[in-house]
Amino acid sequence: MTASAKQIGAVAAAGSAVLLMAAFVFQALGYAPCAMCLWQRYPHGVAMGVGLLLLIGLPVLPLLVVGAASAATTAALGLFHTGVERDWWEGPTSCTGSGLDMSNLSGADLLPSATSGPSTLVMCDEVAWEFLTLSMASWNALWSAALAGLWLVALAQQMRNPRSKSPYPAT
Repeated sequence: MTASAKQIGAVAAAGSAVLLMAAFVFQALGYAPCAMCLWQRYPHGVAMGVGLLLLIGLPVLPLLVVGAASAATTAALGLFHTGVERDWWEGPTSCTGSGLDMSNLSGADLLPSATSGPSTLVMCDEVAWEFLTLSMASWNALWSAALAGLWLVALAQQMRNPRSKSPYPAT
């Protein structure tokens, strides 16, 4: 039995949920996210929403396109973030070590010792955690690219056979 395009899309959306949960687990373990890490979370949220919309029976083709675009977007952001961490290119000046744009930082961010709590300033060009020489941003890029591939497989299947026999109503 072959999985339907909706089922493949739902699996890809679940993959985004797993990656998003992993990000929150790392945050709970004390690895505060930088601005670019937070940017990478939003497309996962969109992909999860698309997965839910697939399950309630909305038109499949546009949802698969949005899901694929969401996963590809977070993969691209992860790749860009990896390049910033590895000094392959410049990152946003608001969260990298260049110090050229401090307009978005508060006094507490600039002088962490002036506050009673820990500093919330996390630099985007520093690797906080890595496994097998890959940072969290790199792992997000790889897994998100795989999820984008799943979304594209679902999209190709839907375009090949839009009225396939599946347990869901054809749309």
